[in-house]
Order: sequence, then C-alpha cells, then structure tokens
Amino acid sequence: MGTIEESVDSLFGGSISNGINFYDDSSSPKCEKLIIDTDPGIDDSMAILMAFQTQEVDVIGLTTIFGNVMTEDATRNALLLCEIAGRPDVPVAEGSPGPLKGGMPRVADFVHGADGLGNIDLLPPKAKKIEKSAARFLVDKVSEHPGEVYVLALGPLTNLALAIKSDSSFASKVKRIVILGGAFFALGNVNPAAEANIYGDPEAADVVFTSGANITVVGINITTQVKLTDIDLHGLRESKGRHTRLVTDMCKFYRDWHVKSDGVHGIFLHDPVSFVAVVRPDLFTYKKGVVRVETQGICTGHTLMDQGLKKWNTENPWTGYSPISVAWTVNVEEVLMYIKNQLMQS
Repeated sequence: MGTIEESVDSLFGGSISNGINFYDDSSSPKCEKLIIDTDPGIDDSMAILMAFQTQEVDVIGLTTIFGNVMTEDATRNALLLCEIAGRPDVPVAEGSPGPLKGGMPRVADFVHGADGLGNIDLLPPKAKKIEKSAARFLVDKVSEHPGEVYVLALGPLTNLALAIKSDSSFASKVKRIVILGGAFFALGNVNPAAEANIYGDPEAADVVFTSGANITVVGINITTQVKLTDIDLHGLRESKGRHTRLVTDMCKFYRDWHVKSDGVHGIFLHDPVSFVAVVRPDLFTYKKGVVRVETQGICTGHTLMDQGLKKWNTENPWTGYSPISVAWTVNVEEVLMYIKNQLMQS
C-alpha cells in the first residue's frame, strides 16, 4: 500500500477546466456580480475564499446573518475574510439579529467553534461594517443592477425575506438566488425533518421560496455527497495554496465534530458545493417544482416540493406559486476536484 503522500498525489492528479458555465449560455465567461449572504462558519469561509479567487465572479458585497454564530460575530468573520482575501474594500452589511418571528436564534457553535472559525484565535479585523442593513444593501444593489446580481445564500434566509418584503420588485430584479438549504426527500441535520438553515428561520424560507424569484436550492441531500477526507485535508495542507493552511487549521474543529456526529473522517462541503452551483451549474441536474416550508409542529423547517407528478383536483398550499429549481443529482468527482483546485490556488 502506498504512502499517504502517494495517495494524495493520485487524488489531486489532473486538472479541470477553469471555464465558468453560468445559467446564461454565453459564448465566453463574463464577470458576474455576486452578493454572499452568510453566517461564517468554517465551510462558509471556504466558499467565500473560493469566490474571491474566482476571476469570473465579482463579489460586490457580503451580508451577514445568524446561524453558525450570532449575527454580530458573523459580521466580524466576514470582515476578517475580506481582509484575508486581500479585499478589505468589499462592503459588509450586517443583517438581522434574529428570525422574522423574533426570539433567540439557534447558533451552531458546537459545529464551528465559539468564534465560528474553529477557535484558531485570529486577530480582529481592521475594517468596519457599512451603515446600511443587509436587507437595504440587497435591495439597493439589485435595484442598481437589475437583472445582473446573483445572491448566494449560505445561512437562514431572514435578510432575503426582509428584502422581498420591503421591495416588491426585488424578486423580479435579482438575476438568481442560489440557496444552501433544505433536505429534499432526505433526513435533515437538525432533526429528521429539517436542515439547519431552513430550521433557523422557516417563515423567512417560505417567503423566499414563494416570492417568484429565479431560485436554485441545493439541499444537504446533495452536499453530503461531497466530502473532503482526512487524506484530502492533508493534501490541501501540503499544497501551496494561498489559504490552505488557514483553511485546514479551521477544519480541525469541524472535522472532529463530523467524526463525533456522523462518523465521517473528513468534512461535508455544504457551502463550497453551493458556490459551485453558482459558477458550474452544469455539474448538477435539477427538478422544478413549488417548494413550501413547514412553520410549526414537529416538522418545523421541513421543505417539501410538489414534483408535478399529479394533477390535483383542488387547490392546496402549493397551488399558484412559481416553481423553483431543486438540485437533484451532483457530479461528485468533478465538484470535488473544482473545490480542491480553487482552494489550492496560490
């Protein structure tokens, strides 16, 4: 049996095209405007660093939300990530401190550490958040560039719901919203019924899913298929990637939680996979249907899509809403290779 280094070499051998294939079929890649709504978060941090290293994407702002940490801590982490990426100029707008219905948010510090970044004691950022709220920033940027802005939503959907509620034209002006959320016809990760981001604010998720916006959802039924193993993490650490030491330092806490919680010796790549769905949607297949979210009872946060397999005799809570695209299958090998290549860029 070969050494771990030989195993890593074989896993990391070869390369994939850096070409970007967005939903709009154009003859050549173009620089797409992207806002990342985020609760960093270790895997959020990986996705954000990937986005900053993808030339075909122009990150025009980060908006923050509770989830992996409290919103204030998410803002600190977002500012820090912009500085680490060499982009302190990117505006960071702080979002809602709690869900639409109020109350204390659920925070997953047991997954990401007390600071959200694996408890690796990074220095605080020098930059400051902007004065605008996240919802205001989203509305203003989408209005400034109608039909041009992608939003990648990596946490609970409170900020997007507030943007939709405050501006009736937001849903029609945003180019596409790509959401990490839900567990479609699979078990959740908060409880058997629900995935964490949707469970964090189910009312907000239902507002967004039924808004009529151009939406793609990537559920954990997809993202849990794409993992970095211990060998992969070793390969990242030994590479010459600009951020791989930082990423693997953060991932130690995250990896240890996966071993205890899921028996996985490695990490799921929820947020990076969702970023790939923005820039390489061709690596997924999709089904379209109306998605609703349960907002009460033991199945709070459950996402259920009407697949259009039956013609209903009477109206029901799915009737009359626009369908959205739900990721159905994933090219695991190609997505994993894309993520590793992006993270290993020098």
